[in-house]
Amino acid sequence: MSDSILQLTDVKTHFPITRGFLVKRHIGTVKAVDGVNLTVRRGEVLGLVGESGCGKSTLARTILQLVPTTGGTVVLNGRNLGTSSDRELLAARRDLQMVFQDPYASLNPRMTVFATLAEPLLVHRVCATEDVAARVAELMRLVGLAPRFMQKYPHEFSGGQRQRIAIARALALEPKVIVADEPVSALDVSIQAQILNLLAQLTKKMNLTLIFIAHDLSVVKHISDRVAVMYLGKIVELGLAADVIERPRHPYTRALVSAIPTPNPDTERTRQRIVLAGDPPSPINPPAGCAFHPRCAYAQAQCKLAAPALMADGPTREVACVRLADLP
Repeated sequence: MSDSILQLTDVKTHFPITRGFLVKRHIGTVKAVDGVNLTVRRGEVLGLVGESGCGKSTLARTILQLVPTTGGTVVLNGRNLGTSSDRELLAARRDLQMVFQDPYASLNPRMTVFATLAEPLLVHRVCATEDVAARVAELMRLVGLAPRFMQKYPHEFSGGQRQRIAIARALALEPKVIVADEPVSALDVSIQAQILNLLAQLTKKMNLTLIFIAHDLSVVKHISDRVAVMYLGKIVELGLAADVIERPRHPYTRALVSAIPTPNPDTERTRQRIVLAGDPPSPINPPAGCAFHPRCAYAQAQCKLAAPALMADGPTREVACVRLADLP
């Protein structure tokens, strides 16, 4: 696609399980990400959703090469990050940044806000040393913080303010793509709305491409252009945010959408939840065929034979389900 900025082709991230002290034996493999194909368009907000443990955060770290790919390719602006040298990967960091889930854990408690925001500017030589203070002040104003607080430490800020600092650090290099890994899940509800609105405003103002990872579909619908639904290391549904959330097609997506609470108490009492049977399978030993078939109410024998690929379901939707035509 001519307007794509990030392309993932059959991306796999597996972690070996070993046993033994002096002589280590390989006894298994955790297939955290197991064959993800995804194209992210320039300037869009792509929501990535799924249950805890489905591989969302591992995929985010794989995109940034914080963990190496076991197979497949991650291509940013025509550059294969998996085969890039350390020097090339350092240069790619200017175009690809991440906002982590817990801002207190991702910020160095021994560094002031000024030192935190100045570090990427100095490492990548974005501006002259004498201009760093002005640039830091500009970044703080951009995320809604007063520059007079730049000599304070992370513990002196609230959770929402710390996340704003983390966002400012990600914006310091003026990246083209930001991966936000559940950036509001550790915050109060009122603060969540402020951070979501800030991300939405910055995305439009700076023409950013944002990969927004969350498990709350109502939050994802608020900010995303498209939504990718992930289950056990694979993408099972992909489409426009409103279509996926208001008219889900894959049985797993239907279960996720049914769990979204409604603000009307009468509707909440009477609506039907889809409760999935059992627990998610282990990524160490995933089931044969469709990984979702042990919990799917529509599964048949054919679902156990081969893992379904994403198939077109209309002009803007892709779904990985062999029984798609038979679903009600």
